[in-house]
Amino acid sequence: MTPDPTAYIAAVAAVADDLRAIGLDPVLVGGMALVVLGSRRVTRDFDFVVRSPAERLPALVDLLYQRGLELVSRLDAAGEVAATIRNRAVAKARLRIDQPGSAYFFNPDTRLRIDLLFDFPLPVDGLAARATRMKIAGHRFTIASDADLLQLKRIAAAARAFSGDAQDIAFLEARLKQ
Repeated sequence: MTPDPTAYIAAVAAVADDLRAIGLDPVLVGGMALVVLGSRRVTRDFDFVVRSPAERLPALVDLLYQRGLELVSRLDAAGEVAATIRNRAVAKARLRIDQPGSAYFFNPDTRLRIDLLFDFPLPVDGLAARATRMKIAGHRFTIASDADLLQLKRIAAAARAFSGDAQDIAFLEARLKQ
């Protein structure tokens, strides 16, 4: 049974606070941002656009591993986590060498998944400047604006064939017309 993502709010808020503390300024995007805005979308992960970690990469990996999250090394055909890197030193090396545009982290015990997009596909500074700050269950989050979420969704839809993208785009377009 897949846990209810709203059960993860406190854990995700703690990670967001940790990311802010090291200067990565997380902005919530993706399906969970849409859920917060009222969409009926079903999602299992939390997506954040953050600054590229560069010299903060060791601190980034340390804070996530301290919270029980491990770097995802493989997804299966359905997009589910198939393998993680349990050793944090190996995870740091992998990220330093690969320099990916994004990284996925997963807690094997709680099944929480947090995806970090490193100034991709839009720079976090612009997203943060236009974002909404709100409290969810007493925790502070920065959520991308409707217009930015729509742009991000259109970028994602052009790169993949996810059946929910059209619904997400329609939801955001309707919000922007209000």
